[in-house]
Amino acid sequence: MEGTGSRGLRWLLVELSGPWGHSAFLESPLAIDAHIGRALVRRAEGAGMRIVAIRRSGRRLAEHRYRWAIADSTPGSESVHWGEVDTAEELLGIPLDGSTGIASADPLVAVCAHGKHDQCCAVRGRAVAATIAERYPEWTWECSHLGGDRFAATMLLLPHGLYYGRVDSAEPAELVRLYADGRLDERYFRGRSSLPNTVQAAQHHARLLTGEDRIDALAPLSIVESPPETTIVLDGADGPIEVRLAEELSAPILTTCAARVAGQVRQWRLLSITPARSGSD
Repeated sequence: MEGTGSRGLRWLLVELSGPWGHSAFLESPLAIDAHIGRALVRRAEGAGMRIVAIRRSGRRLAEHRYRWAIADSTPGSESVHWGEVDTAEELLGIPLDGSTGIASADPLVAVCAHGKHDQCCAVRGRAVAATIAERYPEWTWECSHLGGDRFAATMLLLPHGLYYGRVDSAEPAELVRLYADGRLDERYFRGRSSLPNTVQAAQHHARLLTGEDRIDALAPLSIVESPPETTIVLDGADGPIEVRLAEELSAPILTTCAARVAGQVRQWRLLSITPARSGSD
């Protein structure tokens, strides 16, 4: 799963209660009009944001108010701001620059439960969200498609933008507790949304080597691309760590529960991992 977290520095999350269609913002008439949903998606994407629908665990009827959150996953600037409006139309007027909303120090836990997009997400994700909500009810939300359906159940932890996969095989509430402590579990970790996929993969191998589990450890110092190889130098606790990776395509796989045709996906093979050489060597 390493190196499979998709890019995302800033996020707009909008509560849309009730059932979602294949596209949560375009095909969920009980929650939002398609014209408003389309305009909202365009506005968020035009601002360079990822937009995600959220709802509380369990089936509920559409509510009359719309809660929203803006999350910043930029390293060193992580934040979550919450707000609420009375109508869907008012969502189009929310400032997207982070200048409004109430700042929250609490994590936002989003578990993909988008059944119309992939049934595996619904079956596995809803159970995971319900389990986490028993322990962290105010932090936990079901969410729309995150990507990486083949790793269902998938989870996103904000504001740091941490992607997890196959969390139904883990103790999901424990993954959230680790996050609150500033740590992660590499066994189910896919990568951090603020980092390139190659750096995500390099950090994976460095964590296996060193046992490092702090979220902000192993920051990239340099990235040198020489396709198909990439060399990444990470800031290790005992000095720089150099990781060399080769990009390649996987064997054909089915990437969703509904897929009938196998396809290849990118992956990164470890070539070497060593302490980086200093300029005096």
